[in-house]
Amino acid sequence: MIRQLTVSAALALLLCACSSHPPPPAQNSASSSSSAPATGASGSASQGAGSGTGASASSTAAANTPLALPTSSEWQPGVNYTVISPAQPTNAPPGKVQVMEVFWLACPHCYALEPYIQAWRKTKPSYVQFVRVPVMWGPVQRAHARLYYTLEALGRRDLIDKTFHYIHDLELQTRSESIMVGSSKANTLRMQQAFVAKYGVSPAAFANAYNSFDVNTRLQQAEEINQVYEIESVPTIIVDGRYRTNVVKAGSENKLIALINFLAKWDHDHQSAG
Repeated sequence: MIRQLTVSAALALLLCACSSHPPPPAQNSASSSSSAPATGASGSASQGAGSGTGASASSTAAANTPLALPTSSEWQPGVNYTVISPAQPTNAPPGKVQVMEVFWLACPHCYALEPYIQAWRKTKPSYVQFVRVPVMWGPVQRAHARLYYTLEALGRRDLIDKTFHYIHDLELQTRSESIMVGSSKANTLRMQQAFVAKYGVSPAAFANAYNSFDVNTRLQQAEEINQVYEIESVPTIIVDGRYRTNVVKAGSENKLIALINFLAKWDHDHQSAG
């Protein structure tokens, strides 16, 4: 991961290199670059994105229906976003467009994007279904992914934001990405239990959710989604199972939000027209 070198360099990284995490050599099965169309495989691999349920027949049919490519004087396919081929089904309800963020709790570029995502979520169009999927490159990312899904399973989404802040505060101090990740699964569990106990979550309740079927299922779904969309950098945004983009392609965090809105509206309008 690119680290802070100087104040000016750090600002430049946040603006221009938020997708610069290199893919680990073994864990990610994607073989093409992050700008290449996803060739990944069956649509079933992206089922349950963000909710643990499969894609409906209508969403599968919609994914296979060709649409005109979103184009404007500002946004161009192949430049500002990658067209995913074949398009993947989503579990968005009829009339909705799914926007997925693939992220990592220890990624500074995800952390830099977070205020923009939170502000956008308050004003996003009603037809947008926003979901998040953690990146699953290696042991540290998987440990953070399990923590993320455990907090969701406990109904403590409020602690996700606190976790984000905590990890990045310590990451800046220690220069380590392995915050709340121990030398074994048992050590990792104890470290995470100690953190959430400060906010009223009992160790037993956390452990039950941590090892639950629901959390394990969602982790498996995240693995499949990462492979299908060939996630090689974070944060990565997937719109409607059809388009992949990021801060670098859009030009800035603000422009990324504008691009998300443009792509989502395009698909919503064209699907409605169809």
